[in-house]
Amino acid sequence: MQKSFPCINPPIEHGVILLLQSHLFIIFVIPFMKTTRTSSRKKEHVALAIKKNVAFKGKTTGFERWDFQHNALPECNESDIDTETIFLGKKTALPFIIASMTGGYGEALTINRHLAEFCAEKRLAMGVGSQRQVLDNEMFARSFSVVREISKDIPLFGNIGAAEVARMKELAPFQRLADLIGADGFAVHLNPLQEFLQPEGNTNFAGVLKGIERLVKGLPIPILVKEIGAGISGAVARRLLETGVSIIDVAGAGGTSWAGIEIMRRKSASAAESESLSRAFWDWGIPTAEALHDAAQLRSEYPLMKIISSGGISSGLDAAKSIAFGADYAGIARPVLKAWAVGGKRGLDQFIKQWEREFRGAMFLTGSQTIFQLQQQLLVSR
Repeated sequence: MQKSFPCINPPIEHGVILLLQSHLFIIFVIPFMKTTRTSSRKKEHVALAIKKNVAFKGKTTGFERWDFQHNALPECNESDIDTETIFLGKKTALPFIIASMTGGYGEALTINRHLAEFCAEKRLAMGVGSQRQVLDNEMFARSFSVVREISKDIPLFGNIGAAEVARMKELAPFQRLADLIGADGFAVHLNPLQEFLQPEGNTNFAGVLKGIERLVKGLPIPILVKEIGAGISGAVARRLLETGVSIIDVAGAGGTSWAGIEIMRRKSASAAESESLSRAFWDWGIPTAEALHDAAQLRSEYPLMKIISSGGISSGLDAAKSIAFGADYAGIARPVLKAWAVGGKRGLDQFIKQWEREFRGAMFLTGSQTIFQLQQQLLVSR
């Protein structure tokens, strides 16, 4: 007897229309192929970030041009310094955020589990990498959900790209992504430069701001908006704040060049084309210190805004300078990933010990007993 199958209507985005029962397998093949491509890309991104020199070539963050004014009379004990702060309604030991890095492929489960254990032990905030893959298929959903399984109490935020927000038809899929990790907030990453250079990139960005506004109004958790290494200008920050966005991660230039990563991934490009793209776009972007300064100027109009400084934050001292420049938190990505890749848990422990020592040193040597007092410190140009 011939086995019968129920009639299933696949999503239109899969480009499949069921005509015959014998073609049923196509419904599963197409999404699987889509998931495989997304997962493979994510895996390649992490490998390049760890193994290759993907830093900006000539442009820097700008923090190296500024120094704290030394206070020879700090009038506080180092032991009394309080580095605690609150992010997304939860207290953390330091104003450091282990920034959105990965998820959505097999090995990412191990990476995110170790990062979650690290954040839970050290009481740090964390963001997961882009959850786009889960919109295609839930095959690697646990590479994201494992973070909340491991770290019940840390501030945690989800993540989706601007292109997905631009074509959003309903809020339910995005709420599902937030629910998957028990998110305290949800980030939209703006990455037009990356999408422009990515071999399989999506450059349909019309409607992103409107989509962000829908998320602000429709999701019951705060919406963060972040760049990924090219910076958010003061003008763009203002437009985001006007829509109700409460947290902005300026994610400026000077650290990891995602343009560089995508240029490296263009395997079909000729040497001449790669060289041309490198000259034009490898160092494209607003230096982190400049983006941070411009965003901080908006505080008088938007006193409730919170600012994350990321993009080339390479030390605890850089993190302290970020706070003095006007940030509330410092986001760290590639340095954490490299510390884990080289030394595992011990590498992460050594990493955070060094960064905390530098950060506390900057506080003590400026007479800043609290994060608020550090925000009031003046930086002097070299």
